[in-house]
Amino acid sequence: MLITPAISLPRTLEELLPPGLAAKIDRLDVFSRRVFAGKLPGERRSKRRGRSVEFDDFRSYVAGDDLRHVDWNVYGRFERLIIKLFREEEDLALHLIIDASASMGAGSEPARGSAPEIPSKALYAHRLAMALAYIGLVKNNRVSVASFGGAAPARTLRPVRGRTSLRRISEFLLESLRSGSSSKSPDFNTEVRSIAARLSGRGVVVLISDLLAPDGAAGGLASLGAAEHGALDAYCLQVLSPAELDPARGAAMGLTGDLRLTDIETARGVEVTISPAAIAKYRENVAAFLNDCRGACRSRGVAHFLVPTDTPIDRLVIDSLRRGGMMR
Repeated sequence: MLITPAISLPRTLEELLPPGLAAKIDRLDVFSRRVFAGKLPGERRSKRRGRSVEFDDFRSYVAGDDLRHVDWNVYGRFERLIIKLFREEEDLALHLIIDASASMGAGSEPARGSAPEIPSKALYAHRLAMALAYIGLVKNNRVSVASFGGAAPARTLRPVRGRTSLRRISEFLLESLRSGSSSKSPDFNTEVRSIAARLSGRGVVVLISDLLAPDGAAGGLASLGAAEHGALDAYCLQVLSPAELDPARGAAMGLTGDLRLTDIETARGVEVTISPAAIAKYRENVAAFLNDCRGACRSRGVAHFLVPTDTPIDRLVIDSLRRGGMMR
């Protein structure tokens, strides 16, 4: 990845989540691949039968059933005790975990011709987190946010609920962006494990990260998949810049000839010559890296999505994530 001049950071909720984007995603909801029973009434319908106002089915009376649920009209006609069943409303927790490590600070590209500017991976990740948090809040689900790997220690915003909490989440995300990244990022796996261990409730947990960790990301993904002992449905949105996926784009920003490249997280340097053979080898390594990331997620029950940062967030959420089963 290349460090390029930073694109100006958003300063308000409206800059982080433009009203046009909010209007497009307002009717969506986060979807869990499992059925969960919540602690408080929400807008999501569960298959768990209870005492809400939505009728579901009948079944025969058994000793101990509440007589208030007997359908006395049926009893009067057929002299059979039949219980009316109802669907119970289900509450869902949405936990968002954002990687703010040094590697996430790269990836910005200035506007070229009619093509818009491309934000850094960190800025894209925080905008995406705000969009997902908005979807959760407008559906009256509990939403928490955690950020790790930045210049400041890992931070967590405890679960909040409702549209009135939009400002609190935006302030948390804006502060995370302003803090920037650390010159020596904490260990990815340790940080994710620590955050996952503190998650509670039932619902969905989403990690937004490039997964570019010096020691690999397998340990963190394993803890994500095991969060709350499997009560949380886990997703990983792997955010990478276009130049990381296709090194040919880096040529326009000076990635040509003989260079010394320095790893932004480990500070280790390497001398390279950018040639067709080197680019071909890079593409092989990227393909292998992505395949390993998908495999690590799949083996741990984590749904994986590759997210290039030139993808408009509304298209990502409305099309890709909905087709992939995360949204409905």
